[in-house]
Amino acid sequence: MKRRTLLQLALLPWLPAVAAPARPVINVSTLLGEDPATDVAEQVLREAYSRLGYKLEVHRLPGERTLLYANEGRMDGELYRKLGMDRQYPNLIIVPVPLLTYEIVVFTHGTDFQLNGWDSLKPYTIGHVRGIKIVQENTVGMRTEAVPTMTQAFQKMMVGRTDLVVGNRLSGMAVIKNLKLDEVRVLNPPLASFPVYHYLNKQHEALAVQLAAVLRQMRAEKVIEAIQQRVANGG
Repeated sequence: MKRRTLLQLALLPWLPAVAAPARPVINVSTLLGEDPATDVAEQVLREAYSRLGYKLEVHRLPGERTLLYANEGRMDGELYRKLGMDRQYPNLIIVPVPLLTYEIVVFTHGTDFQLNGWDSLKPYTIGHVRGIKIVQENTVGMRTEAVPTMTQAFQKMMVGRTDLVVGNRLSGMAVIKNLKLDEVRVLNPPLASFPVYHYLNKQHEALAVQLAAVLRQMRAEKVIEAIQQRVANGG
């Protein structure tokens, strides 16, 4: 009996390890391109889903496809959007805890004018990232150049294809830093400032309730604030 026990112990390193059960995966979509705001939302939600036993996978898609795929159930949700997207995409439900504040500003390279709301952009050709609803809705009838990423929008402005770039302050400032565009400046005041939220397809209604509770806990623990500061500092 003793010899058999010793033999069994000797064979243990050669036995296949029992794999831990795989965590269920939540697939969400977001716009193409590198964006600090997207980094904040992704890091916050990755932590929140992990606390619930899920793994988050983020898929970058062009333009409105991000919302369409989430609404159709081809994705489990949309990483982050402004309030009210569920009115246009009825299969989406909002997780009602803001992930960050999104600020829409005007970037210029040599174009100087008095900024006074969206109407003051009418004389100019405006570059923006395709799929950002608030920009599309407020520039109807104006001369616009929509591109997949903020970097491309800035590149068009720098060669004179557009006069301005309108978009999120965080992502624009990141492009300015990466491309060393010291001559580009931001006009004030911002065109808009609003919180953004995570959306899930309605098939995940129960999960949305759980996720909201976890996000509130993370906010109380100042985890969300810490992630925002870390990304803002380049971490």
